[in-house]
Amino acid sequence: MAEKAKKMADPVEATYDVASQKMIKRAQELGIETVFDRAVTMKACNIGAGGTCCKNCSMGPCRLPLPKGGIEGKDERMGLCGATANTIAARNFIRMIAGGAAAHSDHGRCVAEVFMSAAKKETEAYKIKDTKKLLAVAPLLGIATTEEVEGEQVQRNIDDIAVETAEAALNEWGKAEGELLYPKRAPEALYETWKKNGVLPRNIDREIVEIMHRTHMGVDQNYQNLMKQGTRAAIADGWGGSMLATDLQDILFGTPYPLASEANLGVMKQDMVNIVIHGHEPVLSEVIVAVAQTQEMIDYAKEKGANGIQLSGICCTANEILQRHGVPLCGTFLQQELAIITGACDAMVVDVQCIFQNLANVANCFHTKLVTTHPIARMEQDLEEGNVLHIEFDEHHALRDAKKIVKMAIDNFTNRRVEVMIPEEKSPIVAGFGVESIEYHLGGTFRGSYFTLNDNIINGRIRGIAGVVGCNNARTRHNEAHLIVVKELIKNDVLVLTTGCNAIACAMDGLLTPESAAVYCGAGLAEVCETVGIPPVLHLGSCVDNSRILLAATEVVKAGGLGNDIRDLPVAGSAPEWMSEKAISIGQYFVVSGVYTVFGVTMPTSGAPVFQDYIFNEYEKMYGGMWDFEVDPIKHAHKMIAHIDKKRKALGIDKARERVLMDMEARMAIE
Repeated sequence: MAEKAKKMADPVEATYDVASQKMIKRAQELGIETVFDRAVTMKACNIGAGGTCCKNCSMGPCRLPLPKGGIEGKDERMGLCGATANTIAARNFIRMIAGGAAAHSDHGRCVAEVFMSAAKKETEAYKIKDTKKLLAVAPLLGIATTEEVEGEQVQRNIDDIAVETAEAALNEWGKAEGELLYPKRAPEALYETWKKNGVLPRNIDREIVEIMHRTHMGVDQNYQNLMKQGTRAAIADGWGGSMLATDLQDILFGTPYPLASEANLGVMKQDMVNIVIHGHEPVLSEVIVAVAQTQEMIDYAKEKGANGIQLSGICCTANEILQRHGVPLCGTFLQQELAIITGACDAMVVDVQCIFQNLANVANCFHTKLVTTHPIARMEQDLEEGNVLHIEFDEHHALRDAKKIVKMAIDNFTNRRVEVMIPEEKSPIVAGFGVESIEYHLGGTFRGSYFTLNDNIINGRIRGIAGVVGCNNARTRHNEAHLIVVKELIKNDVLVLTTGCNAIACAMDGLLTPESAAVYCGAGLAEVCETVGIPPVLHLGSCVDNSRILLAATEVVKAGGLGNDIRDLPVAGSAPEWMSEKAISIGQYFVVSGVYTVFGVTMPTSGAPVFQDYIFNEYEKMYGGMWDFEVDPIKHAHKMIAHIDKKRKALGIDKARERVLMDMEARMAIE
């Protein structure tokens, strides 16, 4: 009997992006399976997706499907131990928070360790680049930046400040007493809310470990109490590990400011050595960028017949090296296999998080060298001979490791064995925005301020602000929900702040240029963007850089006129195509920071309606923010707009105010 043909993805149904459609079709012609094909043949488990499958002991898995016709009255579903659907869903939910917080915070720890090496001058590859930011961050960690000399306060030695800052930062992961320091950066009202609810984190690691203990079989069985610990861990991520990672990366590698680049698979070049950097930690990729730009390596590439070296990136390592060096974006999470399928990828260098194990199989179909670099993120195949190898990163020998990787990629240029096919699709972009650059773009070159942003929100030109972030998910059409949500928001005068794969999706579709405002925005937002010269969608960086959105919201509160807490602001959050545990941790820390947050695709609480109602509705009374869920991207965007309008009405700014022209005296009166 003939073997049944394996079902494959329809390229057009699988992705909104034309370049990706071409590469999926090419993969199928070459007989190479991708994530898009596997999404067709492997269906998700509805019970697991709803959050009511418990695998926390070997008596299970205990699977609790919704009763036919839904739940009416008392919910009597339970596992073998008697755990209810609410308990199981809450345990699973906070385990996702723990996983996400651990990933972000371990990223931050790695950066802090490299920061310490740089501060102690133990490595030639890294040094303190932004001393101004160091002097701003040190006091937040309790480090004095001045000392008294002969009755006057003078700045302390910068090297001493750097070492003490590194020590204080590393202490935040495991200190024995006290509380995490960075949550005090939040508006005072928000900090007091956390204190009142007993969710201030003690240190980063403890909150993650305690989740694993509480969710062990037979420990915490109260979904409200479980979520209390989930909240502590999420705050430890967003206002702890992630925020520390962002700050320390800025000090080490430079604080981003707007720059121009390009995005999509078309950034790869047939006549050049193509090195694709993929993952989330930028500590090695920073050095690879520096090495690849040396004349020595460029000359070596030309000796091998190439016209130079083309770096590009995937996922959040891509966003990190984009925002500081202008290195172009090759693609999002779901495009990682497709970059190799071009036949032009001479080396893909991966660090941690969001790396497909199938990359090894795809690389072995081509000449591509797949290089793992982190001791905690190895592949089965890098233990054998072949196209997959492991070059372990050590910050003390980062230059040596980077040179080895770049030289290997150059040597591999001559080994291309399949016809190169690089899609022509790519888009110009402006990226590299942050708390500092937004302040000066909107507040003036000489005196940064968020006053002008607030004024435009109050007068109605900007309806509100949305943070749209998160991954891609192969269970939905690649990039489509991202783009529909964002376009609907900016059409309705909502300024969008973006990070992660949403930022890359927007970049690929041309939304990260000032010119896009005239095409896609409502009249008010278009006017602001045209006047200031910014895109309507501001790229703020990688996943850990969601902390920039929190701090931007805090600056809006400080600027005045829009309440005294983040919960008062006309803002909303969104992850239209989320898939990672990190997204759940991000969503939770935004919600408990006072932000209404909508997720798409699926919600791992839908199998436990009582628990879901608790985080969807009761949370708003406790923290000012709440979860919501909407698959349809238009409805998704309009839920956010409705919330923004609700906040505008509460502030009394639901009607546009006439623009007031200010004279110099009035401007000087602004603090």
